[in-house]
Amino acid sequence: MKSSILSTANIGWDSSLLSLSQTKKPSAFLEKFHESGFTKISDLLWLLPLRIDVTPTLLPFRSAELNKYFRGSGKVIHVEVKPAFGRRGKGNILLYNGFAVVKDDLSAESISLRWFNLYPNQKKQIENLQTLQFIGLVQEFKAQKQIINPQILGDEIISPYMIEYPTVQKISGTQIKKIIELIPGTLWSNIPSTLPELDYDKKISLADAFKTIHGKIDSKVFSNDIKEKAENRLIYEEFLTDQLKIQTRRKFIKRKDAPVVSLGASSLEKILQALPFSLTLDQKKVFEEIIVDFNSGHPMMRMIQGDVGCGKTIVAYLASRIMVENQLQVALMCPTETLAKQHYETFKQLVPNLEIQILLGSTKSKERKILLQELKQGVIKILIGTHSLFQENVEFFKLGFAIIDEQHKFGVEQRLKLVSKGDGVHCLIMTATPIPRTLSLAQYGDLDISSIKTLPNGRKGIKTRITERQNFDKYIDFVRSRLLMREQAYFVFPAIDESETIDIQNVKESLSKYQALFRGYRVEMLHGQMKPDEKEKIVKEFREQKIHILLSTSVIEVGINIPNATVMSIYNPERFGLSSLHQLRGRVGRGDKPGFCFLVLDKEISQEAFQRLEVIEKNLDGFVIAEEDLKFRGEGDLFGVDQSGSVSQKKLANYLVHSAILEEVVSDLNRLKVISPHLIDPILEKLAKNQKILDTI
Repeated sequence: MKSSILSTANIGWDSSLLSLSQTKKPSAFLEKFHESGFTKISDLLWLLPLRIDVTPTLLPFRSAELNKYFRGSGKVIHVEVKPAFGRRGKGNILLYNGFAVVKDDLSAESISLRWFNLYPNQKKQIENLQTLQFIGLVQEFKAQKQIINPQILGDEIISPYMIEYPTVQKISGTQIKKIIELIPGTLWSNIPSTLPELDYDKKISLADAFKTIHGKIDSKVFSNDIKEKAENRLIYEEFLTDQLKIQTRRKFIKRKDAPVVSLGASSLEKILQALPFSLTLDQKKVFEEIIVDFNSGHPMMRMIQGDVGCGKTIVAYLASRIMVENQLQVALMCPTETLAKQHYETFKQLVPNLEIQILLGSTKSKERKILLQELKQGVIKILIGTHSLFQENVEFFKLGFAIIDEQHKFGVEQRLKLVSKGDGVHCLIMTATPIPRTLSLAQYGDLDISSIKTLPNGRKGIKTRITERQNFDKYIDFVRSRLLMREQAYFVFPAIDESETIDIQNVKESLSKYQALFRGYRVEMLHGQMKPDEKEKIVKEFREQKIHILLSTSVIEVGINIPNATVMSIYNPERFGLSSLHQLRGRVGRGDKPGFCFLVLDKEISQEAFQRLEVIEKNLDGFVIAEEDLKFRGEGDLFGVDQSGSVSQKKLANYLVHSAILEEVVSDLNRLKVISPHLIDPILEKLAKNQKILDTI
């Protein structure tokens, strides 16, 4: 007995996806789609088609234009189907290729149709063709028009649009199209706008955008221009949704209470005078911004972005001193043990009498036990470490300030775990990877961002050169000249061992070569496969100038500060991102001696790869390099490590391509917060109830 057809009169966009079923028992693929996460009808709106075109009218073959879709009808005058040798489909079924010549019903012309990878049932259909109507993209082969894999039309009613949906959760695009066609027509004109009062004079409505993209408007008015406007409106909506979430996180942060932390002018001046140097103007400005945050009564959530060697650590140190003077503890988390040790040594040199400790993965259990006890009792004022800091057994007496260095090396959850070890903890994030404004808005719009661009006085700068094979001997002679001046050099390689698949230089094979090339000098290697104590010993001896040339992988990208090292040679530089090359270059030129960076090529590289290296050769400004890196590599690779809760997967929006639309969204929201706060606040309150958004703070 057949199930009765269900009424869809009372369903809305928030209704269950299963309510679209036309029978009491939903179809198997509708249930499967529901189980895969598409639970509401509104979820279907963002399931955008891969392609949408107006179905062409039936025309004579002579009207077929190259690279355009064409619909024709005719008599099959020749057909052949042959096995597609070496090609098999699911179940190891042999596939076939088909070819047909069709004579036009409306003229004396003919056209060739070709099909590839046909299954046996499709093969039979092609072989039995006598007349047909078809649609496909017109191409050219040997000066003859042909159509590859045309769609054969049957007796069904011809749809005004050709729409192709993607396969999702193993549900075919054809089935998805059928699901979307079940949406009642009345709903398409009733799609609510996120912010109705935004100025959409230059945009089509959200409802019209979705109707256009899903082919729910009159095909006679459809055009590429209208389609582009619809796509831009959806891109705007994607950015708008993200920015509202960011505003929610920001509002939630500002709503929390935090201890007011301040220091008298005389005490502050005393700490500043104890520094062995004067702060730059940028350092002073950022420090003043932090002082204001400490006095606000709400948790600081600030990022300092600045180029390699700009002096971010000193600002973090000064902020830590204010916190300690107010009887609060400080945690400084670093991505590597080497960087943690460097910060520990810096802090101890600046204030040797303060109780500062370091906690690493390699810390022995007996030392760890004592350290954790003193931390819980409040004896330790500043704790510096790696991922060990956010482990559950690490308890602070009264944590007031969390500093996270090289934020892009951590996930958001790791930052949360550290900040949650106290109440109303102020947080300072530091990054030496300058962030283009577009990504700053997209990923860190909920943070207050400070920039340090000026370098400390006394730096001599760095010169960079691309070194090709014909100049290799001159480059080696130059390195020898710096060694004679008792300076040191890094040689960085993209791999530790030889690769069977990629032709690149590696550390282990290069060691003996350069030991022979630089006889009389000590050449050693450093890489990630070495034991921690071995790495520590090598770095210590390099710092003490017992090692003259250090062959390494990119493990020295952060955390190595040896002012006497003046030469940085990067082999196979085309294997590194621009930001990594800039970070590596920042290991030299850190003292009162000039730095030299060589990008050493041992083979021909593509023109595009060479142009990327020229960006490094011609620019020292990390902000310019970050922008170029974004252009070359796209938004996904700039930071190197995916961060949970940072940038969501977009359907259409791209932070690089559509930066102007993002700027428009930010501008509109800022304006709306001033003129219509009554509209924004309820939306933010509603979003705040979604804990997933708040978890990305």
